[in-house]
Amino acid sequence: MLKKTFLLLSIPASALYLKAQDISVITNTVDVYSNSAINGTAKYNSMAGSMGALGGDISTAFTNPAGIGVFIASDVNLTLGVNSNKNTTTLGSQALSYKINHTDLNNSGGVLSINLGDTTKWKFVNIGFNYNTQSIENYSESAANRNIKIVDDFTYPGTTINYTFAGHAYNRYGDVSKTNFAVGANYDNRLYFGAALNLHNSYLRQYDSANFLSDYDNTNLAYNKQYTDFEEQANGFSANFGVIAKLNNQFRVGAAIETPTWWTMDRVYNQYYVGNNQVDLFAEDRKLSTPMKATLSAAFVPNKNFSLNVDYIQGFTKPKYKEYGAAEQELNDFFNDSYKNTSELRVGAEYRLADFRIRGGYAYQGNNFDNLSLSTYNDNGSVANKSFSNLMIGKRNVIGAGIGYDFKAFYLDASYQNVSSEYSSPFLQGNADYNSGYFNGGFDVNSSAYAVSKVKNKRDNFFVTLGWRF
Repeated sequence: MLKKTFLLLSIPASALYLKAQDISVITNTVDVYSNSAINGTAKYNSMAGSMGALGGDISTAFTNPAGIGVFIASDVNLTLGVNSNKNTTTLGSQALSYKINHTDLNNSGGVLSINLGDTTKWKFVNIGFNYNTQSIENYSESAANRNIKIVDDFTYPGTTINYTFAGHAYNRYGDVSKTNFAVGANYDNRLYFGAALNLHNSYLRQYDSANFLSDYDNTNLAYNKQYTDFEEQANGFSANFGVIAKLNNQFRVGAAIETPTWWTMDRVYNQYYVGNNQVDLFAEDRKLSTPMKATLSAAFVPNKNFSLNVDYIQGFTKPKYKEYGAAEQELNDFFNDSYKNTSELRVGAEYRLADFRIRGGYAYQGNNFDNLSLSTYNDNGSVANKSFSNLMIGKRNVIGAGIGYDFKAFYLDASYQNVSSEYSSPFLQGNADYNSGYFNGGFDVNSSAYAVSKVKNKRDNFFVTLGWRF
């Protein structure tokens, strides 16, 4: 298996230089492999995932598995999701939008509740299973800027080639899934304990391509970033542990900890060459551990008709690759220097009116990176150093709302979820010394500066859960 030999990073303070690798590697490390997207049952989604001290929903096992111990009846459910993902990408004064729609069976799960009787203070032992899947397809296209011109006067001695930038696209296909096995216990209806094992799987195919108008042969063609497109198949595992305590009939608190997810990745990628049309296919493997997280929760339940929950989630380690050589070492140096241990705040509430349920929630997650400085093209084609506070991954806001109806043995829930974020997307930079430019037909384009687009991402998701309680 060919180990990683083509990723080289140089990281002065507050600056980012990617000399030989598509920036998608860093983006996917955070956005795909370390992601904590709120995706579960309709009830869970409508409350923005804020149920850490309430429990009683299969999806709480993702944050605090002690929530499985709250069940007093067995339960199975299925959740259908209609998911919309829209990117509006602005470069200069030109904006391009693209929307992706998916309909999937996003979540399925069940809890087997075992009543231990009245002879012990241990009231219930519950066993839970949950399977969750979501698409990670994403497309962001930046418009052309004819003022950005790249000169190549060294590839073919005596010949100068001028490349005019004519557009760029990041394109990713794939999906991630998570299988959760949880055990929860109820002690004296006051303390609830839980533990879960999580099995993770992912598949993605990543593209990074740019269009250039070449005055050498008067062509306007698409050029592929070196080492793209690439495919990754990965699997991993993690565990989490939690507790919920009833302080009295109105107040509850919860705490949970989740280990890193230990990923094993297998990748195949294209390698291009200057001066000919040859394209070779190589393979490599890589191991990654994602950040460890802790969750603190509090809930207020003044009566049977109303409940309010607050969750605070804090990461306290950083992504780390197993070091096979300089590539992983330099990746780890980047995350050590520039990655922030992000925090997330979630608030959710439910109001019951007879058999009707009305729910709402809000969640906020901060940036994943410190301010980073790049050599960047201005709109007029000149180059200047600029600092970015939301490079690659931006702050995330989630608004949830939902309704439900309890038919006693059966229940039906529906929810809407709006997820929004804004970030700066860098691309175009390539270094001839590290063979990291954009290639087509033996020609390569290498830019010492980045073009940076502003991306507004909006996700509108609808979920319907049908459940049976027995």
